[in-house]
Amino acid sequence: MPYTVLPTISEAARNALSAYDPLLQQLLVNRGIIEGDVAVQFLNPDYETQLHDPFLLTDMARAVDRVLTALRNNERIVIYSDYDCDGIPGGVMLHDFFTTIGHDNFENYIPHRHEEGYGFNVDSVPTLNERGVSLIITVDCGITDHAAVLAAQTLGIDVIVTDHHEPSDTLPQACAVINPKRDDAYPFSGICGTAVAFKLVQAVLRRGKEEGIITLKEGMEKWLLDLVGIATIADMMPLRDESRVFAHYGLTVLRKSPRLGLQHLLRKAGGNQRFLTEDDIGFTIAPRINAASRMDDPEDAFHMLRTRNEGEAGAYVAHLEKLNNERKGVVASMTREAKKRLKERSELSPVIVMGNPEWRPSLVGLVAHTLADELRRPVFLWGRDGKGIIKGSCRSGGMASVVSLMEGAAHAFLTHGGHHASGGFSVSHDRIHTLEEVLVQAFEAYTENVSESPHIHAVDLVITPDDITDALFRMIDMLAPFGPENPKPLFAIPDVMLDRVTVFGKQANHTKINIHTGRGRMDGIAFFKIPNAFANIPEEGKRVTLLAHLERSFFMGRLESRLRIVDVV
Repeated sequence: MPYTVLPTISEAARNALSAYDPLLQQLLVNRGIIEGDVAVQFLNPDYETQLHDPFLLTDMARAVDRVLTALRNNERIVIYSDYDCDGIPGGVMLHDFFTTIGHDNFENYIPHRHEEGYGFNVDSVPTLNERGVSLIITVDCGITDHAAVLAAQTLGIDVIVTDHHEPSDTLPQACAVINPKRDDAYPFSGICGTAVAFKLVQAVLRRGKEEGIITLKEGMEKWLLDLVGIATIADMMPLRDESRVFAHYGLTVLRKSPRLGLQHLLRKAGGNQRFLTEDDIGFTIAPRINAASRMDDPEDAFHMLRTRNEGEAGAYVAHLEKLNNERKGVVASMTREAKKRLKERSELSPVIVMGNPEWRPSLVGLVAHTLADELRRPVFLWGRDGKGIIKGSCRSGGMASVVSLMEGAAHAFLTHGGHHASGGFSVSHDRIHTLEEVLVQAFEAYTENVSESPHIHAVDLVITPDDITDALFRMIDMLAPFGPENPKPLFAIPDVMLDRVTVFGKQANHTKINIHTGRGRMDGIAFFKIPNAFANIPEEGKRVTLLAHLERSFFMGRLESRLRIVDVV
C-alpha cells in the first residue's frame, strides 16, 4: 500500500487535549503534541512570552557591548550577509535597524556568488579596511570563515559573527560568535540566520534603551519581523518553538508590510498581500530573491526589499522576474540532462554524485533537491565557478545528514558545510572523479539500514468528501504556518468519484481534478505532475483514493479552497 494511516491517539492524550475537537486532537498528536499546555502554546504563538532571552546566547553580552561602543563613537560598520533568502533579508533587517535608530555610518556588503563564493571572503577584508570599517557584523555566514575573521582582526577590524550553520571543531577568533548551535546555552537551536541577527537587535535595543543610547518607540522592532518570517520559512527552519513564533508573526507583519518591493512582487505574481501564506514565501517571494544571486547580482534583491521608492521597486521586481524565468529554463535543462545520465547507469548507488563544468554552481542545489526527493537518497551535484573552482550543493533526500556524510569523507573536499538536509562543498579536480565512491563509503558507515522500498505516505486521517467543510478548514488554519516538523495535514479520501480530469499550464505539466464534497464542487490540483505520474492514473468517472492536503489559495483576485493532490491510489 502506498500510504499508511498514523495511529489513533491514546486515551491519555485525548484527556490531556480534551479542550479541542477530536479531529484537532489527532492532528496535534500526529505532530508530537500530547500535553495541554504545549498545545496552548503551539496554537497561540505569543511574541511577548514565547521568545527566549537573547542574552542566553553565548557571547551576546560581548556583542552588544561592541555594537553600543560603535554607536557611541559613530564607527563605520559593515553588515556582511550571505546572498540567499536568509542572508539578504537579514542584511536588510540590520540596514533598517541602524537607519531607524539614526546610525547612518554603515554599509551592506553581499558577496557575489559566482565571483566570490559563499561566506565571509578573506579577499574582501582589505577593501573594507580601506573604507575605514572598524566593525563587521556577519549575517548567516562566518561560523567557519576563520581566515577572513583573522585577517580582519589583524587589521584592527572587530568581527561579530551571527550565524546558524553547523560550527566546525574550532570557532573563528572573532570579537563575538553568536550561534545557537555552538553550545547548549540557548534553549532552541533551530532558528535561521536572520533570526540570530534579530536576537542581536533585541539585545542591543534592550541595553541601548537602558543606557540612553537608543530612543525608539516600544515595539517598533516588530516591523522587522516580515524579514525574519521570510527567512525562517524560506530557509526551511523547523516550525516549532521560537521559529514558529517568528513564522507566525512574520506572516502577520508581511500581510500589512509597507515594503514597496514586496507589494509590487506579489501583484506581479497574482497574489494578494492580505491573504499571504507560507506558500507565497516558498513559491513566489523566495525564488525571486534567490534568483538575484543565482543569475546576476544579489544586491538587486537587497534593494528590492529595502527601497522606499515606487519606481525603483517596480524596476527591481521586473528585473527579478526576468532573472527567475531565466533560472527556471536553465534548471529545467540541467534536470533533463541529469535524469538522462542517470538512466544510462546500470544501477544507482546509495549516494549520487554528478556534475558538469558548464553547470552553474548557484543552480545545482535546485536540481539536487529535485533528484534527492525523487530518488530518496543523498545527491551531490557540482559545476565550475568563475574562478575555475569545482563547487557544488547537496541534498539529503531524507536518508542521511549530508553534513555527517561530508565529515565522514572530509579528506575528499576542499571545503564543506551546511545543514543536515542540505549543504555546499568544493572539490579539487583530482578528487572529483572518486567523490561518489568515497561518499558511498561514508554513507555505509553512517547507516547499515538503507531502505530501497517505495516511499510510503503517512496519512493523518481518513475522511470522506462530506467531511470537507468550513469547520475542517478552520481547524487546519489553526495549525498553520506549515513547514518542517509541522507538515500540512495529509488526508486519505477513499472511494471518490472523479468528475473531470484535465491537464493545464504552458507545458501541460499540471493536473486538475474535480470532485463533489460537503462544500459542493471542489477542484484538486497537482503541480508538475501529469495523470500518468500517479500511482493510479486518474480518469473521469473512475473511483479512486485521493491523498491530499486541504488549502486556501488567493490567486488573480479570488480566494478559493481546494485540494492539493499528493497522489492518487
